[in-house]
Amino acid sequence: QVQLVESGGGSVEPGGSLTLSCTSSGYTFSIGYMGWFRQAPGKEREGVAAIGTDGNPTYADSVKGRFTITRDNAKKILYLQIKSLKPEDTATYYCAADPHYGDSWYFLTQPGKIGFWGQGTQVTVSS
Repeated sequence: QVQLVESGGGSVEPGGSLTLSCTSSGYTFSIGYMGWFRQAPGKEREGVAAIGTDGNPTYADSVKGRFTITRDNAKKILYLQIKSLKPEDTATYYCAADPHYGDSWYFLTQPGKIGFWGQGTQVTVSS
């Protein structure tokens, strides 16, 4: 059984930083794409960052330069470092993974067939 468990969310002031973690179990970490999505109240889910097994990242334009996605294949953990947090970054952040997607941009923009999702971790940015 595949499990993705996010952690690291919290409440921070604008300009602050957070690192989110996604610990996986039961998932073959060495294949497919993994990534982070977020959803704010009243808004659609948004793909923010994805990474393939080669370690190459893909980012949504809205987060480029502030978000960094990395993966530790040995520990089977996916990370999302977030800097210069803005109030508009407030959302529930979800980890996702799928062994079948063949393109990171497609993974971010067409997530309907992603097989595995975590439960989410809340990030709130306010002063």
